[in-house]
Amino acid sequence: MQDEQDELTSKSRKKRDMHALQDLGVKLVELNEQQLEAMQLPESLLAAVQEARRLTKHEARRRQMQYIGRLMRDLDAAPIRDRLEEWLGQGREHTAQLHALERWREELLAGDPALARFLHEYPGADSQKLRTLIRNARREQNATLPPKSYRELFRVLREMTTKEPAADA
Repeated sequence: MQDEQDELTSKSRKKRDMHALQDLGVKLVELNEQQLEAMQLPESLLAAVQEARRLTKHEARRRQMQYIGRLMRDLDAAPIRDRLEEWLGQGREHTAQLHALERWREELLAGDPALARFLHEYPGADSQKLRTLIRNARREQNATLPPKSYRELFRVLREMTTKEPAADA
């Protein structure tokens, strides 16, 4: 049955699958130690990944990545792929939160209606502190001073938004 399936799978398809496994191997090599341990990889694959980290020459590293791809053909790559996607999703979520904070900061510096919206969405926020930081950040921008208050505003927004937002009534 397996032989029939191999015959039906095109050479191009097999090659794409092997390249996908090599790409997955590259992502494994880029993980930090804690993440790599959490993957619970087979010993031979773990040793190959650690060896690839050690290599600096391009050709040696390329061959090692091919070897990692070959090792991965013998195991189910779905759990590894799922775990990487889970971690990547958390990274994307964090990035989205930072972008939202940056948008809030820009809106707050652009005008006062944004402050009212922010205070409505986050009623526990310290309005006086925000007003002071916004005023100082605007002054810094106009006078081309170092962005001390601009950065402080971002930090304060992050602190204020990590608390639970008001529930819509």
